[in-house]
Amino acid sequence: MATLDATKALLTDLIAFPSISSDSNLEIIQYLAERLSDAGADVHLQTASCGTKANLFGTLGPDAPNGIVLSGHSDVVPVVGQDWSSDPFTLVERDGRLYGRGTCDMKGFIAAAIAKASDFAALPLERPVHFAFTHDEETGCIGAQALAGWLRARDIRPALAIIGEPTMMQVVEGHKGCCEYTTYFHGRAGHGSMPDLGVNAVEYAVRYVSRLMELAMELKSRAPSDSRFDPPWTTINTGSLTGGSIHNVIPETAAVQWEFRPVQASDFSFVKTEIEDYVHSVLLPAMQAVDPSSAIRTEVMGEVAGLEPATLNEARDILMELTGSNRSDVVPFGTEAGIFAELGLSVAVCGPGSIEQAHKPDEFLELDQLEKCLQMMDGLESKLIK
Repeated sequence: MATLDATKALLTDLIAFPSISSDSNLEIIQYLAERLSDAGADVHLQTASCGTKANLFGTLGPDAPNGIVLSGHSDVVPVVGQDWSSDPFTLVERDGRLYGRGTCDMKGFIAAAIAKASDFAALPLERPVHFAFTHDEETGCIGAQALAGWLRARDIRPALAIIGEPTMMQVVEGHKGCCEYTTYFHGRAGHGSMPDLGVNAVEYAVRYVSRLMELAMELKSRAPSDSRFDPPWTTINTGSLTGGSIHNVIPETAAVQWEFRPVQASDFSFVKTEIEDYVHSVLLPAMQAVDPSSAIRTEVMGEVAGLEPATLNEARDILMELTGSNRSDVVPFGTEAGIFAELGLSVAVCGPGSIEQAHKPDEFLELDQLEKCLQMMDGLESKLIK
């Protein structure tokens, strides 16, 4: 049976791979592939077109539908500029906590899943157990979206997925979507004393942000009456506005980084339609009246579906049984869960550690959380043989 010590040893190895999203994850994926192959799993790697990133999909048990997916992302956020008290890529145990980048987000869950692989393999499995480990979750769930396409193309049909993001082992059945964009403005440079002869990209970017702020207020009135989210409405956030170089030059370029987190699909369409209409009916005509070459371009950084609570959800029900919980929650942060739900799986989020520790210096995972995750996976055995 998988032990806490064995899982800690696996986690030590995983933390040592600095799988920051901007870098390759091939080494950690190859390590996970070897561990699963050793347990007898049928392992497939899906390499991204860049050649430096890959997803892993492994299976134990029969080649059949109705499987259970254990899913986690292999990438972590950067540590540059953070004040760590120890090497972020060396696991350190102190006072019942395991410190290191990715301990809770979300290599702790991955370590527990790998530790349990041999236990699962020894069972007379009647339904398969799948392992899905992805790249670039932190930068738009890019790997999971590619994996979804791979599963569709091969007609692989699991029944449910457990996404091991840090929830303190509480069962989460819903979360908002996350849509991230960078909008670029190109105008005409000029001397600050003659603003009518130039197209001030920064000023048009400000007007764009002002429209986003108006939409943010309108979205509050669109909140579903039964929304369980906090806040209950779709939110919009402007992360940065950059442009210009000096006080007396009309800036030719500017850029706005922004995001919104829809609570419902209709809000996704609303925001996209409203801001695009504002660009094409108001901003661009005004810019191009001065300089026809003026342009506004939006780059999609990531559009990740939310996880909408469902009346029937086998994943949620199994996790509530295994964790002894009598309730399930919704959360404001995003995960890959919605991508699996779009494949027709029942999906819930449940993993060790707190989201409060994610992305911070001295990120940690409490030992008792890792132990509870192993206990949940021990209970999962009974769901695989009947």
